[in-house]
Amino acid sequence: MEKSRGLHKLSSAGLLISLGIIFGDIGTSPLYVFKAIVGDNIISSDLILGGLSCIFWILTLQTSVKYVLIVLRADNKGEGGIFSLYTLVKRKAAWLIFPAMIGGASLLADGMITPPITVSSAIEGLNIYFPNLPTVPIVIVIISFLFLIQRFGTSIVGRIFGPLMFIWFSTMGVLGLAYVLDQPDIFKAINPYYAYNILINYPNAWLILGAVFLCTTGAEALYSDLGHCGRSNIRVSWIFVKSCLILNYFGQGAWLLQHQGLKLNYQNPFYLIMPEWFLMFGIGIATIAAIIASQAMISGSFTLISEAVRLNIWPKVKINYPSNQKGQLYVPSINFILWIGCMIVVLIFKESRNMEAAYGLAINITFLMTTILMTFYLLKKHLPKYLVLSFFGIFLSMELILLISNGVKIVHGGWLTIILSAFLFIIMVSWWWARKIKNDFVRFVDIEHYYPILKELSEDDSVPRYASQLVYLTSANFSSEIESKIMYSILQKKPKRADVYWLAHVDVTDEPFTNEYKVTQLIDKKLIRIDFRLGFRVEQRISLLLRKVIEDMVKNKEIDITSQYPTLKKYGLVGDFKFVVLQKVISRSNDLSFIKRIVIDIYNVLRRLSLSDEKGFGLDSSFVTVERVPLVVAQTKEITMKRIL
Repeated sequence: MEKSRGLHKLSSAGLLISLGIIFGDIGTSPLYVFKAIVGDNIISSDLILGGLSCIFWILTLQTSVKYVLIVLRADNKGEGGIFSLYTLVKRKAAWLIFPAMIGGASLLADGMITPPITVSSAIEGLNIYFPNLPTVPIVIVIISFLFLIQRFGTSIVGRIFGPLMFIWFSTMGVLGLAYVLDQPDIFKAINPYYAYNILINYPNAWLILGAVFLCTTGAEALYSDLGHCGRSNIRVSWIFVKSCLILNYFGQGAWLLQHQGLKLNYQNPFYLIMPEWFLMFGIGIATIAAIIASQAMISGSFTLISEAVRLNIWPKVKINYPSNQKGQLYVPSINFILWIGCMIVVLIFKESRNMEAAYGLAINITFLMTTILMTFYLLKKHLPKYLVLSFFGIFLSMELILLISNGVKIVHGGWLTIILSAFLFIIMVSWWWARKIKNDFVRFVDIEHYYPILKELSEDDSVPRYASQLVYLTSANFSSEIESKIMYSILQKKPKRADVYWLAHVDVTDEPFTNEYKVTQLIDKKLIRIDFRLGFRVEQRISLLLRKVIEDMVKNKEIDITSQYPTLKKYGLVGDFKFVVLQKVISRSNDLSFIKRIVIDIYNVLRRLSLSDEKGFGLDSSFVTVERVPLVVAQTKEITMKRIL
């Protein structure tokens, strides 16, 4: 952990790692942006200079100003991403959960199209040598292999990402520089007049703007991966990355201006500016960069889902930790979902030029949601309101304009990313809403009233001992109360005598890596409550954490967990532990409103597909008893009946 934190400081190692982790998506955009801008159009100076001007200013405003200068300031103990941002502002307004969920769902949907478009764009360079080469099988094999190796962890591969991406960016910069030096007047495209001219006067300007937007689709990754490298390393390395990107874009523009009046015929100017002797090397480097960009997106999706699970807006899923490296996660279910999504994209669109029509729409929505959440963060920091409103007005307007331009893509393939985003959003909102519905009908009672009976039950030899140490998970936020269903389980369903009753409560904090606990002796050495305060990025392994707490308590002589069975006590053996997990079931759902019934039905399906509570909390199933308890969601209706003899 300390080593990872050290990389947050400005250093050569931190800068190199930033290149490998942060800039994969935005760094591979030159593979397809200009190809998308030109498309079927005849190459003209207005098109090229206008496209270059739009690229320069969108990269400057959207990436450099919004994300690198402003959004990166919203770090949550060094961590970034849309869910980290949400945890910073969620107390400002309850409805902010919706922009967070919409943004998260759109970001995941974007993760299903990034690998296909980047890998396809790289592999299609082989068509220069082999015009009839079927690239789809090659793309499928590469992407499938990439998803297959996720289970083994990527820490070893990750060490070489930085140097490889340094080679990639340097290659792009040198290739572009060669043409820029021959035609330095290409830099007049920096004048925003050319962007204005193409947007006002060029036919199908909305399509052009939608294509230009692809140059900044990786901007959200800069913020999402803040925790890996730190703000300073990202900002400094962005200077190098942006310089190389601009040189390559302007180099492609210079080459295109030399071929005015012609059509590209679906050739890629990224490869056309390469010397013929270098072309095969260029295709190889581009393929490696595309794989690295895809890997970064996949890893980011795993982190996003792990945060969503902790925040209770995604079903509990199995999360593996294939290495000790910080941030190394593997989520099998998401790995499979992303792979299926990528395969659908490849098989439907087949070529990168068709994917360009669908790409960008989902991430544009994420940009909008980040702008909304960031506005509340700036208000929370008590910045002058005119500055906050300026930020909100400028970027909301720009992103709405870009969204309208991307809206044209819906009929050309954007419908797929909308469907994927909507599907993921429905999962999130259904899980979150169903939990709220259930919590609305959980009844809490004053636990102090039960102190005498619990103490007597613990010492009542006429009741068979259920367990030496009996543990319940409670959602009660205050130590003075307890769910009525827990007391029902202990006292009435089947009287459960135990030497010590334990109540474990988990409070997910707004900070990422909090790992604290508090012990409250409700009945001295008979009823003990443990409150865990865990960050939203900390794995909730309650069984392991509770064991550690009890070990500390035994060491401090706060509790004796020696078995009270005479034979076992004689030899000083530790008593048995048993966890009771109450599975709350909503009964009589016909009394719910129509929309709530649908939400509960979706929730029930998701629950069957997700991890059980005991596995989700890291409990050993051999020590767990699951009890189903009904939640009454409506008052019993008056029923008139007639008694007969």
